Order: sequence, then structure tokens, then C-alpha cells
Amino acid sequence: MFTGIIETMATVLQVQTNGTNKTFTLSCALATEFKVDQSVSHNGVCLTVEKVNQQEYQVTAIEETLVKTNLHTWKPNTAVNIERCLLPHSRLDGHFVQGHVDTVGTCEAVIVKDGSWEYTISFPEKFAALVIEKGSIALNGTSLTVFNVTNTTFTVAIIPYTYEHTTIQFLEVGTPVNIEFDMVGKYIQRFQQLK
Repeated sequence: MFTGIIETMATVLQVQTNGTNKTFTLSCALATEFKVDQSVSHNGVCLTVEKVNQQEYQVTAIEETLVKTNLHTWKPNTAVNIERCLLPHSRLDGHFVQGHVDTVGTCEAVIVKDGSWEYTISFPEKFAALVIEKGSIALNGTSLTVFNVTNTTFTVAIIPYTYEHTTIQFLEVGTPVNIEFDMVGKYIQRFQQLK
């Protein structure tokens, strides 16, 4: 379980293909604190640390993950949002994020404001019921509040701190983004479907 509050960014050093899987070697300042078998959010995707060597470490994404996320686009020098799992005594500054991406959206527009940025993201219409005005969403693992919601798009406003400390600064029109919808909304939708 995560909160969507990004701790740092990692950089992809190497990508190895093993059958239908991809193993990523990354460099990260927090890697010296990682342990083998630890769950770490990578752009909102929960991956297990397999090896650690000082500031470098390895994780593997299986075919299911590669198909349903933007991880298949990673290559050397790709920047990745990193968050370690939530501790029982931690403050919940964002919202509950599972690290299970629901879909991949697309950045449709970037507006540079005087001191902030606005990004419009499109997503498949079948998820429309899970996006509400002023609700929470995780984009590449970052907990954000949405507005200007339609059945296929929403907008997020980014403050300078978030812009400077996450991969949002690298989003351009056409960039794919991992989306995880609010868990509460998913449970409510499932309950309604079963009635």
C-alpha cells in the first residue's frame, strides 16, 4: 500500500528482455535503503526488489504488467517516480494507492501557468464512473486531485514542488501515463454491479 507521495526519482540504467518479461536495472538515491523482496512503487506500479548493489537495484515486470502499464516504454535514462510502501505509523498525506494500475491514459494538453502547470489526461470511457470532480487519482504513482472531469478526460494542476520532484515535468502531449483510480470508487462500483 502506498500514498502517492513520491519520495524521489530513479533512472533506468538497463533493460533486459527475458522471454515475455523485462528486467530493469535502476539507479536511485534510496537504493541503499532497499531490501531484496521489498515492494516499491515505480510510476505507480508495485514491483519487487530482486537485487541491490549500492545505489543500483533490479526489478522485473511480467507480461501482464507490461501490457497494462507504460513500463514497456522504459529505456535507459527514463526517469521513474519512486515511493516505498506505507508504514503503519505514517501520515497519509495523499490517498490509498495500491500500486495496481487500472489503465494507461494519454497526456492531451499541457498549459504552463504563471507558477503552476495544468495537464489534461484522456482515459478509456469505461472508467468514467471512477473519476469525480475534486476526487483523487494516481498518475504515474503521484496522488493528485482532478477537475474539469468529462467521460474521457480530466485535468490536474501541478504546484512547483510536485513539478520539480516527480516525472510530471517530463510529460508532453502524447506521453502515456499510468492511472490508478481511487480504491473506494472501485469498491462502490463493484457493489453496484452485484446488486
